[in-house]
Amino acid sequence: MRIVGGRWRGLTLAPVGAGEPTAQLRPTSDRVREAIFNLLINGGYDDPVTDARVLDLFAGTGALGLEALSRGAASAVLVDDGTAAGVLIARNIARCRTDAARHLRRNATKLGPNQGAGFDLIFLDPPYGKGLGEAALTSARVGGWLLPDALVVWEESTLPIPPTGFTQLDQRRYGDTIVTILKAPA
Repeated sequence: MRIVGGRWRGLTLAPVGAGEPTAQLRPTSDRVREAIFNLLINGGYDDPVTDARVLDLFAGTGALGLEALSRGAASAVLVDDGTAAGVLIARNIARCRTDAARHLRRNATKLGPNQGAGFDLIFLDPPYGKGLGEAALTSARVGGWLLPDALVVWEESTLPIPPTGFTQLDQRRYGDTIVTILKAPA
């Protein structure tokens, strides 16, 4: 697994390995990550990556948030409460030598109130087939984590059911992964 574009292009990220069996880490493949960023940058979304404040929910390895930083995002908060994920996120932030990323050890479905500025680009990659994406997106909205009209990139194995008020802008299938792009309510 590596960063596929931007200033850290080609940087190898920490290997997931066997890890913790209950961690259920399923990193986004390099191919799908590259397709996501090509879609965001070339899909008519007025470059949502450059200078973005990124929220990476169910961050796992942190690859999506770090990829966004490599491509010009201003900052990234990588949210995951797993022990194995925390170790991988710390290793990957260190490999990138950046202070623009930070790990927030918190359950993505129970974020609570946001104490800082909102986010305009959200990556949502929950464990597949458990309905956790819907809960996390609702938690982020209720807690004030999302800026009006924020873009949400949601990876899932089945068609997701966005919470009320979110508008679907695009949807693509990459093997067993469905990537859905949503716009948050204004």
